[in-house]
Amino acid sequence: MAILHNETVQNVGHRAWSTLGDFQKFILRGNVVDLAVGIMIGAAFSSIVNALVADIITPLIPAVGKGLDGWAIPVAYTGSTLKPGAFLIAIISFLILALVIYFFVVKPVNALTERFTPKRSTEPTTRECPYCLSSIPIKATRCAFCTAQLPPADQTPAAQNA
Repeated sequence: MAILHNETVQNVGHRAWSTLGDFQKFILRGNVVDLAVGIMIGAAFSSIVNALVADIITPLIPAVGKGLDGWAIPVAYTGSTLKPGAFLIAIISFLILALVIYFFVVKPVNALTERFTPKRSTEPTTRECPYCLSSIPIKATRCAFCTAQLPPADQTPAAQNA
């Protein structure tokens, strides 16, 4: 019984190490690490954009004699205040962040992707058999469907009959 117990413990230990190994492979995959780095950079960049909006853009927009941040509407029956200025600052921050991401991340990455992606040939790779109208490879000399002898690809049936 002690031997069975030791084997069971070893089996559980082996499965635990195997699971940890799988977890390590998952964590160290490129896309997980890239995602984590992207989130951290995004959070840092968001604080920069929020500072830009709150400290530079908001003071340029007067609302009721104050900047948007100080704009508040008292609510009589609850004793609290509505702060539409803070909401407008959040909207402006989001729009600026979206513009910056679009023009400084998305557009350059799309341009690089387009530049380094191989161009596809616009020449056709298939043609129709003039006898059975099946689609066949362009260099075929005999139709796979009707077994007709075909003219070379650079000749058309009309040019052959003339």
